[in-house]
Amino acid sequence: MATALEALPDDPGTLKAMLIAERVRSERLEQIIKELQRHRFGRRAETLPEDQLLLGLEDVEQGVAVEEAEAESADPERKTERAAKRRANRGSLPAHLPRIETVVDIEDKSCPCCRHWLHVIGEDVAERLDIVPAQFRVLVTRRPRYGCRACEGVVVQAPAPNRLIEGGIPTEATVAQVLVSKYADHLPLYRQAQIYARQGVRLDRSTLADWVGRAAFLLRPIHERLLGHLKASTKLFADETTAPVLDPGRGRTKTGQFFAYARDDRPFGGDDPPAVAYIYAPDRKAVRPTEHLQDFNGILQVDGYSGYKALAEKGQVRLAFCWAHVRRRFYELAANGPASIATEALKRIAALYQIETTIRGRSPDERRKVRQEKSLPLLDALEAFLREKLALISQKTKLAEAIRYALSRWEGLCRFAGDGTIEIDNNTVERSIRPLALTRKNALFAGSDGGARHWAVVASLIETCKLNDVDPYAYLSAVITCIVDGHPNSAIDDLMPWTFKPKVDLTAVA
Repeated sequence: MATALEALPDDPGTLKAMLIAERVRSERLEQIIKELQRHRFGRRAETLPEDQLLLGLEDVEQGVAVEEAEAESADPERKTERAAKRRANRGSLPAHLPRIETVVDIEDKSCPCCRHWLHVIGEDVAERLDIVPAQFRVLVTRRPRYGCRACEGVVVQAPAPNRLIEGGIPTEATVAQVLVSKYADHLPLYRQAQIYARQGVRLDRSTLADWVGRAAFLLRPIHERLLGHLKASTKLFADETTAPVLDPGRGRTKTGQFFAYARDDRPFGGDDPPAVAYIYAPDRKAVRPTEHLQDFNGILQVDGYSGYKALAEKGQVRLAFCWAHVRRRFYELAANGPASIATEALKRIAALYQIETTIRGRSPDERRKVRQEKSLPLLDALEAFLREKLALISQKTKLAEAIRYALSRWEGLCRFAGDGTIEIDNNTVERSIRPLALTRKNALFAGSDGGARHWAVVASLIETCKLNDVDPYAYLSAVITCIVDGHPNSAIDDLMPWTFKPKVDLTAVA
């Protein structure tokens, strides 16, 4: 201890500088510890995730239902009132659903007074939603063979219909259901096999995997054309997320990447349909976006990933950066304790988002005009505020890192103010990334690089269906059937999700 004290300088100025440096180091370490604790034990998002919020609401609503049921059982009049309210508010069930009618009639149709025959003067009709659990059926195809009694050896028979799995048992609709369950409902194949086994249909997981692989191979041209449509756009969103992939040679998983490229022009009334395409890559090298977007020219809205800078340096794209990522850094600082500068930055960023709320859905010219009048002054003031505070604080703090992150991307962060087609953040593509994360959480990892590529193909079509309010099962079932039946590659645009016209076959549904 004495040796350590002796090592301290005698000069008060030097000693003060050492103490300040040590204090800064201590504050930085404390901030890092808080971030690690929040990452390990707390929420990672600025807002409560929707699925967690809904889980909480479900429990509350269930408790309310129990209380209402108890009250109704004790008070018949209240039960009658509640039933009347349900009838008035429940709306109508879809017209395309098959109806199975049951007539509840009186036994004696003579008048209880004079005994004359009663006649119908009206009726009460009540509709209830009924569910038949997933039901298997067997489609039997018979092909009679014909022979000629006069000509020996002549046999005539109609050709067998084309199938996705030649010699296999599934219909194209069955394969579509497996794809949707895996990539839209996030059910791994082994869980699907367990569900089918409960109905007496025993399908090995490897059999289901074979179906998925063959379907993904068949759908690859549509995925490629979908990406081509996106690259022909003038503005895209881009994001990436990890993809754990089994690496048998090392006995563990390796980390691949899913890159997502999305288009959504609805916020400014654009004509192009929304779409998203995923591409798997075995690594996160900066060359990957360059390979994926080599034919794209326009605005690329991204997060802070440096891999997109090469495209901008070539003059191929102009980068628009994401205010949500900037906000997140200040939020993490404010969430971990008192932080006046971070809190003030959050308030100023919130003011920008409030302006965006008022212009959503308006034309690009209107959006640009409002942003120039209202957002641009806020941006100028925020830049001045950040530069002023950066000069006053230690450059080694997390706050300084957050400020430098914003200022180093300032031109791209302000690009939305001069173009009504650009969004303030990259949340459009981040929402499209979430389904991949849910599937990844349930499946844990992809079995191979090839499996991850299949994942990207099918998930692209399913998520694009959802963006265009198209039923993924109906779409995949119809499109796989079309391709199996020889749909020409020259007319592949007819198979894009946004051109799909669902056909409701009431007989088949029933």
